[in-house]
Order: sequence, then structure tokens, then C-alpha cells
Amino acid sequence: MEQPSAGTSWQRHLAWPANLVGALVTFAYFRFVDYHAIESTPMPSVGEILYFVGGFVALIAIGVGLGVLWNRPLAGPLPPPPGPAGDLMRRRAIQLPYFVAGVTLLGWVLAGGVWGVGWLLIAGLFTPMHALRMLFGIVVISGSAATALAFLIVERQWRPHLRAFFPDGGLTTVPGAPRLPVRARLLAAFFLVAVIPITVLGMASFRGAAGALAAGADAGEVMNRMLAVVLFLVLATMGMAVGLAVSVARSVAEPLRDLQSAMERVEQGRFDVRCPVVANDEIGRLTEGFNRMVRGLQEREFLRETFGKYVSREIRDEILAGRIALEGEPRDATILFADIRDFTPWVEASDPREVVRDLNAYFTEMETAIRAHGGLVLQYIGDEIEAVFGAPVARPRHAEQAVRAALDMRARLAAWNAGRVRTGRPPLRNGIGIHTGRVLAGNIGSADRLSYALVGDAVNLASRLQGLTKELETDVVVSGTTRARLDGDLPLTRLPAVKVKGRTAEVEVYALG
Repeated sequence: MEQPSAGTSWQRHLAWPANLVGALVTFAYFRFVDYHAIESTPMPSVGEILYFVGGFVALIAIGVGLGVLWNRPLAGPLPPPPGPAGDLMRRRAIQLPYFVAGVTLLGWVLAGGVWGVGWLLIAGLFTPMHALRMLFGIVVISGSAATALAFLIVERQWRPHLRAFFPDGGLTTVPGAPRLPVRARLLAAFFLVAVIPITVLGMASFRGAAGALAAGADAGEVMNRMLAVVLFLVLATMGMAVGLAVSVARSVAEPLRDLQSAMERVEQGRFDVRCPVVANDEIGRLTEGFNRMVRGLQEREFLRETFGKYVSREIRDEILAGRIALEGEPRDATILFADIRDFTPWVEASDPREVVRDLNAYFTEMETAIRAHGGLVLQYIGDEIEAVFGAPVARPRHAEQAVRAALDMRARLAAWNAGRVRTGRPPLRNGIGIHTGRVLAGNIGSADRLSYALVGDAVNLASRLQGLTKELETDVVVSGTTRARLDGDLPLTRLPAVKVKGRTAEVEVYALG
């Protein structure tokens, strides 16, 4: 993988514009503001020129040397490996803008020593006040602008490369990494774009007026000279202030814009979105918190979809919403049991893999019919289906929906059997029992595993009615209780009352025509 930080050429490339701006600010300051600090100095001698060149080369050498030493850990493989070496790489990756800004500031401090103190000593012009004026212009005015600009440029250009060091996040948790809060960033911007320009303008006005009056110029000449100086400085400082303000605002606004864009994609249901974390300040912590939230939503959606393959979507949603009482709740519902006839002989005569394949296809057809009429398959017990209408979601016409689902199951089974016969396989038959009554519906099971189930006499009776379909020679048996809930437009034929196991009274039953 290509290393985004190999060597120091990348850092030097980004630091040059900041230092160039600093040099221009230095020229403008000593040309238009504190021009008395240099206007009385004679032309430099050959020795002084060699001193200037040597000082310039020494400053560059110091910067390059520090960069090479500091940058070595960043040349390792990406992503960083676990352990101390990887921790050092990640820490240095975060520290890079601060390092470049620190080296830039060090260079301007040394430049202040070279030209603001050393040169004055060599030229025989040194006085404490003169040296302070030179240091103020070189270090405070030019150095602060170059340092801030270097930090902002490197931070902006380094952000895309920073992601390679933190593919799984965790940028805000790296120990020993400096943090620049948003408040401090804005205060620094205010200092650079307001306090320093006002100070420079005030000094320019004072120096201009003092110099003109000392030269014996009249008031008009003083005002004209001051107006020219102030106009130039207003334009120059305004340009620098706007540039720094835009850079600072962009460093704050761009991560927020990326976060807003990621939030919009999450609103559209895209839980694979990850917002890049490009700083370890408050915005970085907010972004990492957003990524953890989205990761949690993605895991929840995965569990929700996976859970829905083991239980029905209705039960899944009711459980996740916390609307299913653990102790159960009484419900008025219609229960349907369906069982394959002559299942055991068919299994004995068939290949097990074929049995499983056919059972899955059969269950798919039957559940499709049940769900189409608002029913819910509770469980598959061997070849038997247990379904309910009216729970967990209450449905006022659950009895009619159950009977119509039985008709649809019959039609789907006939169409499915037609395809089996065409391929030379035997058709399957089933029996269906339907009963309506009061049940207790809820989560039932052990402390470690629960299942949504129905408990009550109505469930037992529906199962018994399904078992009577062979004896009554019909494929669908409906209880009289269910029949009483219907409007009368369904083809039901009354059968002789029957006695079922566990009941002393006979049960009124109907055959679905």
C-alpha cells in the first residue's frame, strides 16, 4: 500500500505556502508599518550577506532534520499493526499538523534571533528597543500568521490520509495525542483576524504620524501619508483575515457537512454508512459516536431480519417493541392446525433430502396462504402447522380470515400437487382443524429461551378437530364456535356432533365445502 507520509517532502510542500505568506507579511510590515526599524540601516556588507544566506540554510536544515527524525514512525505498513509501534504511528498521524505548525513557529522564532538580534549585533545597530521591534514584527506578526496557516493547510490536506491509520475508528481515544477544541480554534481565529490586524493598524498610524511630525511635515502631508498606509494595511489585513477565517470555518464546517450527509443517508435506511473521523476534537467525538450509533442500528437491523427468519415478522416486531407480555395476556383468537395425511409411509418410501425439500416447499405454500389472510404461523411440529388469527395483532374478523385461509390452503395444495404429479411424484393431502376461543398468548419457555405460544382449551380443541378429519372424511373441520362468528356466505356443511378426547360434551362441527 502506498504510504501517504513517506519522507518529509509532502510536509515541506505544504509548509512552503505558509512560510511564503509569512515572508510577504514581514516585508509589508517593515515596509509600511515599522519602516523606521530598517530604513536607517546601511547596505549589508559581504559578510552580512553570507550571514543571511548561512542563517537561511541553517533554518531549512533544522526543519528538514526535525521532519526526517519525527516522520520515521509514519513510514510503517498501513493500517498500523497492534502494539507499541502501531500506537506510535497512530499518535504521530494525529500529531502531524501540530508538528508542522510547531516546526514553522520554531523557524520563525529562530529567524527572529538571526535577523532581529544577530544581524543587529553584527551591524553594530543593536539596542534592546530596536531588537524588540524586530522580534515583534518577525515572530509575533509574521510567525503567528505563518504558523496558523501551516496548521490549517496541513490539517486540511492530511485528513484524507489520516483515515488510513484508523480504518476502524478510535481516533479520539489515542493517548498522548493533542486536542484542539473548537472553542480554542475559534478563539485563535479571532486573535489572528481581529487583534493582530488592529494592533498593526494602530502601530502603523502611530509610527506614520510620529515619523511625519518628526520630519516637520505639515498636517495635510501627515494625513495623506497616514491615509495611504492605513488603506494598504486595511486591504492587506482584510485579505489575510478573510483567508484565515475561511480556513478555520472550513476546518469546522466540512466535518459537520459530512456528518449531515451521513445522517441523511441513514434516514434513507442505509445502515452501512460510516462518517470519516478526521479530528479528535468535539466534532471527532460526535462523529465517532454517530458511527457507533449507526453500527448499532446495523446490528439491530441484522438481528431483526435474522430473527424474522426464525419467528414471524409480526411476533418479531411485537417482541422488539416490548408489546408482548412475558406473563401472557388473554386473547380472543382463532386457531388453525394443519397436518399431512399418511406422512410416515411417505417418509419411509422417500429419500430424506427429498422429504426435507418437499416439506419446505409445502410449508412455503401453506404459510403464504395463511399470511395472505392475516394469520400467523406459530410453529412447525414435524409435518404439522399451528397458526393463529387474531394474535399477537388483534383482528376483529379473525374467524372468517381463518376459514378463508383454509380455502386458500386447499387451492394452493391442489396447484402444488399438480406440479408434483407431472414430475411423477405422489400428491400430498392434509387435514385442517379450526376453532375459535379464549387463549393465553405470550412468551413461554425457560429463562434462556422463550417462544411465543398459545395456551388454553381452544388450542387443544383445534388440534383435536384436525385429528378428526380422517374420521369425518373431510379435509377441513370447523367448530360451531367459529361458525357462529361467520356471516354465512362460506360453504359450510353441518356434520354430526362429535366427542373429542378430554371433553364430556359433544362438539358441533362443520365441513368446509
